[in-house]
Amino acid sequence: MKRLIENTLDFFYPLFRRFFDRTTYRYAACGGVNTVFDIFLFFISYNFILDKQNLDLSIVTISPHIAAFLMSFFVSFPTGFFLMRLIVFTASPLRGRVQFFRYLITVSFSLFLNYFFLKLLVEHFHLYPTVSKVITTFFVIAFSYISQRHFSFKSTKAST
Repeated sequence: MKRLIENTLDFFYPLFRRFFDRTTYRYAACGGVNTVFDIFLFFISYNFILDKQNLDLSIVTISPHIAAFLMSFFVSFPTGFFLMRLIVFTASPLRGRVQFFRYLITVSFSLFLNYFFLKLLVEHFHLYPTVSKVITTFFVIAFSYISQRHFSFKSTKAST
């Protein structure tokens, strides 16, 4: 599977070579696919699994947009980690468990940003949850790329 993904990305890379180095291109492609996957899972969770209803867990009730965000996160988190580790930031000399721990830290900040912006956009600005999720994603992507490249998957040399 890894080789198939790499070959597919390498096939299209010449179209983007003028704009991105190989690592940034792979990050954009893998991150983009994982982001679309996350938004799709959010949409399905919010509209069909939760049916736009609060999630009552007896001890706490979670609003549907936050519950859908958490549901999609628990699927897209591992897929995102493996894409970043095995496809994008392959030059990192860090051990897998160190990368995972660092990725978890950066994703925790991303979770906070997602939560904050979703609460703000849905509950205070009254935007539709899926639209709010898309808007939120743009803020999180910028933070995520910088933190993953320079912290989670840090390499001693620039990889291209």
